[in-house]
Amino acid sequence: MKITKFDHACLLVEEGKARILIDPGAFSRGFENLAELDAILITHQHQDHLVPEHITALVAKNPAARVYADEDSARLLEKAGVAVQAVHAGDEFDVAGVPVEVFGKLHIVIHPEIPDITDVGYLIAGRLFHPGDAYTVPDRPVEILATPAGAPWLKIGEAIDYVRVVKPKVAFPIHDAVLSGVGLKLHYGLLTSMGGAGEFRVLEHGQPSEF
Repeated sequence: MKITKFDHACLLVEEGKARILIDPGAFSRGFENLAELDAILITHQHQDHLVPEHITALVAKNPAARVYADEDSARLLEKAGVAVQAVHAGDEFDVAGVPVEVFGKLHIVIHPEIPDITDVGYLIAGRLFHPGDAYTVPDRPVEILATPAGAPWLKIGEAIDYVRVVKPKVAFPIHDAVLSGVGLKLHYGLLTSMGGAGEFRVLEHGQPSEF
């Protein structure tokens, strides 16, 4: 599996013949001219994960790409004229021969006064799990975990415990655009030393990494 991070929570996942893009949101860059995409996956509706205009432009460049999204995001995309399939926990679908399973239901609580929104995570090829903005734990082993590292809702101790519970062979940070340079070093250091993953790897922007 080859994974390329385009800042924040946006990943290009290449497995077999499949090219899958996840969460090309407002805090990400470098994905705009990607071609030959088979699927675009959206975890939830926040702008750092979903900008409908980004999806419209990507679909125009990749007319064969299928779009999958959580229920709330699917409604927004439909209003923008995007053909989209809403997915829920327990759903499974195939992308160019690669299985994708859906887990999770809601975004983690930011504050009790902020309404709940839907959030789903995707397990790709039974190997890579992208949880969106949640600490969802799949009911099966996860080899590679894209773990949130910084957010208004994130306490680093909870992020460390999340990695410990999932117990991936490899973890790498996502959702980190809100951190300063000092914050990145601090959070990465704590996740490396305390998370308990077999390996904690930081992905460089736009550089494919083999797993």
